[in-house]
This record gives sequence, structure tokens and C-alpha cells, in this order.
Amino acid sequence: MQKRLKRLPIGIQTFSEIIEGNYYYVDKTRFALDLINRGKYYFLSRPRRFGKSLFLDTLAELFQANKKLFKGLYIESRYDFVSYPVIRISFGSGDYFSEDNIIREIEYILKINQEQLQIKCSETGYQYFFRELIRKTQEHYASKVVILVDEYDKPIIDNIRNSQIAERARAILRNFYGAIKDCDRYIKFVFITGVSKFSKLNLFSGLNNLEDITIDTRYAEICGYTQNELKTVFADALKGADWAKLKKWYNGYNYFGDKLYNPYDVLLFISKNFEFRNYWWSTGNPQFLLDKLKEWPYYIPEVENAVVSEETLEAFDIEYIDLVALLWQTGYLTFDQKIINDLGRIKYKLKIPNLEIQFSLNELFANYLTGLKHGVKYNEVLANAILKGKVEDFIQKLKELFASIPYTTYANNIISQYEGYYTSVVYTYLMALGFDVIPEDITNKGRIDLTIKTKNRIWIIEFKVDADENPLKQIKEKKYFEKYLGEKKEIYLLGINFDTKEKNIKEYDVEIIRA
Repeated sequence: MQKRLKRLPIGIQTFSEIIEGNYYYVDKTRFALDLINRGKYYFLSRPRRFGKSLFLDTLAELFQANKKLFKGLYIESRYDFVSYPVIRISFGSGDYFSEDNIIREIEYILKINQEQLQIKCSETGYQYFFRELIRKTQEHYASKVVILVDEYDKPIIDNIRNSQIAERARAILRNFYGAIKDCDRYIKFVFITGVSKFSKLNLFSGLNNLEDITIDTRYAEICGYTQNELKTVFADALKGADWAKLKKWYNGYNYFGDKLYNPYDVLLFISKNFEFRNYWWSTGNPQFLLDKLKEWPYYIPEVENAVVSEETLEAFDIEYIDLVALLWQTGYLTFDQKIINDLGRIKYKLKIPNLEIQFSLNELFANYLTGLKHGVKYNEVLANAILKGKVEDFIQKLKELFASIPYTTYANNIISQYEGYYTSVVYTYLMALGFDVIPEDITNKGRIDLTIKTKNRIWIIEFKVDADENPLKQIKEKKYFEKYLGEKKEIYLLGINFDTKEKNIKEYDVEIIRA
């Protein structure tokens, strides 16, 4: 691998440091210019480590007219670089685990802005302090004020498992952000960003003129790296990389524009000499996902291939946190397609964005469903059985897996009480291993429970629980296999019947259609 001429901006969110320190930079200034020219109040939600903070810092440098930093960038010759005072609010750090701490942190942030802007404020309550800061800043500089808010939701997210504190955090932030609406006459531009999309009705009730650009196609690539950006900006750094594998592992985030990479994945992949690992996943805490699973009998294949309404994604709040909406907002699911019915109602089909998330999320789900901390170790044998068409080995390893699940898992796990439990376990294990698995696979005669596609074989699997007849009969009667005859592969028709008393496979039957 040849020596790189530039440095990798791993963890760096300061625009000036990236430009002056000769780091790689993907130019997003065309989006900044469009936002500035088109409107005034904006909101953007993106997953963690996606480049939101860097974009916010870029906006700050633009509004402070630091033109020298933008030499050679898209915006350099297209913007007037008029200077405006900037108030910067970031909840990225701090202890938010009590009401007093939240208020203290807000007051500290406002005091820092007061000092940097050389303003003297006398009000004591945080919302009154904020309003006074905005007004006096405009008066002092004789110029309208720019307000940039980063990680607006962190005081709530940090307490998402403690509803009492989360509700207080929401009330405090509602009052705080309401100050912005009261000061409209003094404001030039507002940009608010975070991970989640809390209901604007409950959090921004006073700021009802905030335009949400989260899934606005004009700003689909405002954060993250596109394939073209990788091939141009990082051409030397990625020389010799396996591009097809890189795309499969880390690409796939979709906001109805070009598919995106999480920047953190790409930068760590380059830094670690092209080693494929779960870089982004390892930086997060998925415990909240398990907490949500414990509250409701989610059928995992439906979660990972959900079709949801626009209202479901918009209704996210403390009193009602939909697991699918949570997975989408935090980056574990992404859009597959937009569906508009005859009445104009919009729905969204979601999917797992890439292999990194497929491996990690399903390993997490598998461990939750089975109660086995390292349950996915069984998958290596399952993989070989599927790849080589060894049905007996496949069934034997599944039996061993279900036999090893502790009794307490069935007693304490809500989903284990439902028929979908057994399908969910098999599905998550196969997905965690990286197979192309299609749940509820639609044919012209019905739905296949699970279809597994490999290079040489198609596995069509039907599951039953406490059934009198083997489900292979259903596969044959409804001719599910006809869908895949044109692929010229061996097709395995496998019916599996589970026994809830034994909590394991009772019987199975298989037929093979040769290519």
C-alpha cells in the first residue's frame, strides 16, 4: 500500500483543523449554501458518527466569514462571506442523569457563549438567559444571530430507560428551544441536529416553523460518504482495497439519494489496513434495544424487514418508542423503498443497511432470544451445512442449539411464548452468519417462512409448531419452489415441526430438486 499524502480525520469534528491540518475532507458545502439561500430554520436527524458535528462546525465557519478555510471548495466563489455572530449549543458531553445536572449543563453552555461573544446577561433562569443572550448578541453586533444546536436530544436519550428523568429532560428542552421562537426577529439562521427524531409536537411545540430535512431528497447526502466521494477523495488511501467487499460491508444507508457509507467505518477501515471489522457497531451501546425487545413479543424477521407508515416514524416519543422507528433513527435499519398507495398515503419499507449491521444486530438478537452470551459460535457448523447441502448436519446443529437454551430464557422472554420464536432464532443465527435470508418470501401461492440463497443452492424452509403434519406438504402443494426454478440451482425443500413441550425440533422432512 502506497504512502498517503493526507491524514485521516478520525474523531475530528473541527472543520478548521481538518482544512489546516491536511486531512482528507469530503466537500459538503453545496448543501450548506442551499440551506442558507433557501430558508431559516432546519432540523436534521442522522445516526451517530455520521458527520453531523463536522457539518455544523462548517456552518459556523461560513457564518463567521472565515473564507480562507473554503479555498477550492464548492462554496468559495458562490457565497458572500458576510460575518454573523454564532451561538453554539452542544449537548455532546455532560452528565444529564438528573434534572439539576441538565439545567446546570445548559447554564454552563450559555455562559461559555456569553464569554466568547463578550455579552453580559443578567437573567438567571435558563430559558430567560437564552432569550437575553440572543437579543443582546444581536444588539451588540448589530447583526442577526446564527444558532447551531448539536446533539439536541442527548439529555433525553441518556435517560431513555428512566422515563421520569426523560420526561423532565423533555420539559426543560421544550422551554429552552421555545426561546428560539420568541426571538425570531433577532435570528438569521437555525440548524438543529441529533440522532433521534422526537415528536415535534412534544419537543418543539413552540418552534413549529422548524423544517425537518431528515428525509428530504435534496439533502440525502448531506452527511456520510457516497461511493463516488470515496473513489475521488480517498482514491490514494483506498488503492488496492476490495471495492465490492467494502461496499457490501459498509455501504447501504439510504435517504433517497445515493447510498451512503458511515464515515467512521471508512476511516477506521483505511487506518486498520483494510481489515473488515464491526467498527461503527462497537462504539455504541445496544442495551436499549434489548430493553425494548423485552417489552413486546417482536417477531425479529418482521422487525428487520418492516413496512411502516410515515406517522410511525414521526410519532417517536418517551411515552411511545416504537422499536422499528428506534432502529431506523439510530442507524440499525435504513430505507429500502418508499411506497405510495392509490390514496397518496406514504409507507416505507426498511432493511438492514449492510453486512456490518447484519452480523452485529442479529448476533445481539440471537443472544437475546437464546440467553446464550456466545450462542453464535454454533453458526460456523450451520454455515458449512448450508453451503454444502448437508441437511442432517443442519438439523442436528439446530437441535443442539435449542437443547442448550436455558429454561429461564423461556420463562423470562416474552417472545418465547409465541410461535414466531423458533423462526426468529433460526433467522437471526443465519443472518448473523451473513447468509442471504428472505423471511416471509412472497410467491404467487403464499409466503415461504424462510428462503436461504447461496451460490449453488436455494433452501426453502417452512416451520410449524405442534402441527399434526409435516410442513413439507405445504411447500409442495403450494409449489413454492417454482419461484426459483429459473435460477438453475439445487432447491432444498425442508419442513420442520417444533414441539413446545420438548422445546425443540420434533420432526423434519426434506426433498431436493436437482438443477
